[in-house]
Amino acid sequence: MSDPIPWLILLPLLWGLLSFLLGVGRGGRLAIVCLVIQLALVALLVGQVVAEKDRYYAVGGWSAPLGIDLHVDGLASVMLLLTHVVILPLGIYARSYFSHNVEGVGYFWPMLGLLLAALNTLFMSADIFNIYVTLELLGLAAVGLVGTAGNTRSILAAIRYLLVTLLGSGVYLAGVALIYGSYGSVALAVLEPLIENEVSVAVFLAAILMLVGLLLKTALFPFHFWLPSAHGGAPTPVSALLSALVIKASFYLILRMWLGLYAPLATIQAAQLLGGLGAVAILWGSIMAFNQTRLKMLAAYSTVAQIGYFFLLFPLITEVGSEAAEIAMQGGVIQLVAHALAKAAMFAAAGVMILSMGKDDIALLSGISSRLPLTLFTFALAGVTLMGLPPTGGFIAKWLLISSAVSSGQWGWVVVMILGGLLSAGYVFKVLRQALLPAAAEMKFRPVNPSLEWPAFLLTFISLSLSFASNNVLNILGAG
Repeated sequence: MSDPIPWLILLPLLWGLLSFLLGVGRGGRLAIVCLVIQLALVALLVGQVVAEKDRYYAVGGWSAPLGIDLHVDGLASVMLLLTHVVILPLGIYARSYFSHNVEGVGYFWPMLGLLLAALNTLFMSADIFNIYVTLELLGLAAVGLVGTAGNTRSILAAIRYLLVTLLGSGVYLAGVALIYGSYGSVALAVLEPLIENEVSVAVFLAAILMLVGLLLKTALFPFHFWLPSAHGGAPTPVSALLSALVIKASFYLILRMWLGLYAPLATIQAAQLLGGLGAVAILWGSIMAFNQTRLKMLAAYSTVAQIGYFFLLFPLITEVGSEAAEIAMQGGVIQLVAHALAKAAMFAAAGVMILSMGKDDIALLSGISSRLPLTLFTFALAGVTLMGLPPTGGFIAKWLLISSAVSSGQWGWVVVMILGGLLSAGYVFKVLRQALLPAAAEMKFRPVNPSLEWPAFLLTFISLSLSFASNNVLNILGAG
């Protein structure tokens, strides 16, 4: 196992298959043991990347353009490490959550194995067709997870998600077909120098198609219409996975292609358009979150808003000075990591409170502070990260992004980020205010297993610690 790259794909497929063979609802212990092993494998791989720079793996011994290459650099290492740091606590949380039999576990564990294998492959893929395959696998696994509960709401959310993910993948594939028809290759290493030398009409159309397909999957405004129902209607562990990790995968691809394959098309006009959509997402998503009466829907619309911050990165790294672009890139990556940790913790904490109340209703939170103080504290810390207040990783990210915007003279984005932080405070404090009120006399809270509370707290604690470990993340990012 000197090369961990193939095992990051094979191992989750193996334990996912074994979980399926064990039967409905089985495989939780096996999954958690294997997730621990995979975290160790990722740590080994990250150490290799830091020491040796980029790592390549030729599948079956055949490298591109004849075969398939897997490539791991600094950015891919950060995403792989983030994925496994988030998914292990969520796996422990999910096992305890489903033990309450609130929503059927179904084939959660096999779907989780497939999801993780798809995520790992996507982050390491080095050709655009292989990326399409991983997008399809990721989307289908996510759809299966959304429908795990088996009730009407989750099935409808899963069907809507399925239609969107198929549409997004299909539009992306049309772009891949145009590129292959023009150059006869799908390997990024082959395509990048060719497109750099000449941008044809076919390449331009392919870039638009692939971008639109990925924007649909990322749920950037106005392509967000599917996200609230999917994230709000899925079982809570699934909601946390979707918000923390799945939407990050398609954004990662957009960023990769912006900096690599389609760099010649990365104009300031296109960057400003993406930034503008991100700004609208921040403001509109935050307002919608504040207006929600269900706790999970509040967290879902919060995700719509937070996605907007990712897209503010593009005008801050395009046609500006190298120093400002580097600062923005660092801020954007820290924002990705901080949001994944905080949003996983927020959804997990929300799920614990909903289990205790017996209903997803913010108005019923009164008195929850005395029954679940650790869970409410977790929710509050996650909210502080989303607001971008010190000493969280969210503060470091927004500080870097604002610094880049100031140094490049783009003051409009500074205003958007400050307003976004204030609006985030609005919907977070709405929940906290209700939770700190005394409980109604007729309100009866159900007891909750403490094993549900601690994984959520661990996630938010890591997010809090990110402010002190941000240099380590940036060292990994710079390793490639």
